Amino acid sequence: MNKIKSVWIETEEKGPIIGGTTEINDNSDVIVTFENGDKYVATFFTYENINWLRQKNQKTGECLNGKYFFVTDLILIEKLNREEILKIINHLIDEDEFFKAFNKINE
Repeated sequence: MNKIKSVWIETEEKGPIIGGTTEINDNSDVIVTFENGDKYVATFFTYENINWLRQKNQKTGECLNGKYFFVTDLILIEKLNREEILKIINHLIDEDEFFKAFNKINE
């Protein structure tokens, strides 16, 4: 596998989601770019954020009033920060699971 050139974390640019809390109640797209130019994306959610979204959806009626939640390329994480995300990415690469968790971006 090629070496990682960069890791872009959406929440670092835009801050936590509306109503969220930095690191604890948040979700973020993460794009990994390899030296060969290939890019892969996954969305990281904190465990707390999933519960928060479920409660919000129960109130708003979204997702059949919170009865389900659907996201492609979902990775659950305890705390949403660069250090934890990089640990997970490197672990997935080491375990040959990166391409199962991330989706290739075809530009």
